[in-house]
Amino acid sequence: MRQPRLASVIERRLLVNYRVDPDAAARLLPDPLRPQLVRGHAVAGICLLRLGEVRPVRAPRAVGLRSENAAHRIAVEWDGPDGVETGVYIPRRDTASRLNVWAGGRVFPGEHGRADFEVHETPRRLRVALATRDGDTRVDVSVEVADALRGSELFADLAEASRFFRRGAKGFSATRSGRHLDGMELRTDAWHVEAGRISSVSSSFFDDPDRFPPGSATPDCVLLMRGVPVTWLPLPGMASGSPLPA
Repeated sequence: MRQPRLASVIERRLLVNYRVDPDAAARLLPDPLRPQLVRGHAVAGICLLRLGEVRPVRAPRAVGLRSENAAHRIAVEWDGPDGVETGVYIPRRDTASRLNVWAGGRVFPGEHGRADFEVHETPRRLRVALATRDGDTRVDVSVEVADALRGSELFADLAEASRFFRRGAKGFSATRSGRHLDGMELRTDAWHVEAGRISSVSSSFFDDPDRFPPGSATPDCVLLMRGVPVTWLPLPGMASGSPLPA
């Protein structure tokens, strides 16, 4: 079945970014992906995403749906036909939407698990927490909007961080089969990010010492997108040359 292009509005996209030991990141990646390094660090994180008006591109906005979603991500690169390409690898996606769980991997790329979300949001402060229904993953993040990006060891300023994440618009997700990765690309002519400051963050994914030995995954910075219209394009699946990590 041909998968449709989707339109939506990013009502809120919170990118909570970690600097990660490259060897620890590499152990989580299937072939042919490898960590994309910034100042000697791998870059990983959590994307906490509320989408509105989700619909096929030719459908009216009135039929669009709204959902809370989360993706754990690792910035990656791989060798493409025209040279090195960049994007993100997503070991797991989760959503509050039953429809997204059913449709992910069928109607559009990206298999999803089910999660319960708790969100508290004002123009200057946000808290997003989630617990997956399978009991595997818990996240609790509180941030404040800031006038500049400060304290990051990955990026010198907001402009540099914005360029990095805009170039990582192609996302490849783990699938249950383990034989291929689902692919989707985010496109927008209205790209805009704001800086944030992390008040607190906990993540059972990044806090797991078996996955990330102590000191190998450190919160670095947070970026925020709000009110951005986007299009999601299905990409051809990528063959996975090794078993996907647990």
